[in-house]
Amino acid sequence: MKKKDSAREKIKAGSIMILAPFLGMISLLLFTLFLFSGRFHPMDLKLPEQGLLIWDTLLSLIFFVQHSAMIRRGFQSRLIRSVPPHYVHSIFTIASSLVLILAVLLWQPSTIVLFELQGLAKGLARGIFLLGIAGTLWGGFSLKGFDPFGRIPLRDYLKGRPGRTWPFSVTGPYRWVRHPLYFFVLVMIWACPVLTADRLLFNILWTLWIILGAHWEEKDLVSDFGKKYSRYQEEVPMLIPWKIPGKKSGQ
Repeated sequence: MKKKDSAREKIKAGSIMILAPFLGMISLLLFTLFLFSGRFHPMDLKLPEQGLLIWDTLLSLIFFVQHSAMIRRGFQSRLIRSVPPHYVHSIFTIASSLVLILAVLLWQPSTIVLFELQGLAKGLARGIFLLGIAGTLWGGFSLKGFDPFGRIPLRDYLKGRPGRTWPFSVTGPYRWVRHPLYFFVLVMIWACPVLTADRLLFNILWTLWIILGAHWEEKDLVSDFGKKYSRYQEEVPMLIPWKIPGKKSGQ
């Protein structure tokens, strides 16, 4: 009986290890397309101008609450009481991906165009956006144990390995800014050649959320790494890389 239960558990873990990256990649691709096009609105709910802005605000707030609540250490500690630890990150990925997909698909466009870049200025904005994508990839590959979809704990479980923790280290863009992924996402958010009323709303809401999220995440990082991260906070800017990096912190 125990062998059957173990086999079922491994099948479940393997299935989730496939599902979480699949949904995660779809959500990120849709989100990137949404940011790049500025007019990616596949579902028109025929809302009036004021109504669609309220609707878009609600979509953003739903994602903010879900994402920020589930990523906190306290929520994850409570979740572990109900599910094995190796599922926690993948459950977060699946939930965040589904909510983000719905937010992008149900986002409603405004007919009010505040400004639209043309010619060289538009090309420059597109180039900055592509640099934002490259920077995001750079930040991800520079981070030890980077696992955006929760695959590592599941893979370790399937191979019978103990759970791993990663040492604090500073490489790549983390020498310039403590949260390079957030910084490059902000670059992508604001590098839009067409600014409509709904896109301005999106830019403001998501910028504020990223700033608040960075502050909340810092508390967890200080708790995880202690004085090493506190020194890192003193030496490296949080979101805007405004000074030249010196000695690598944490090494």
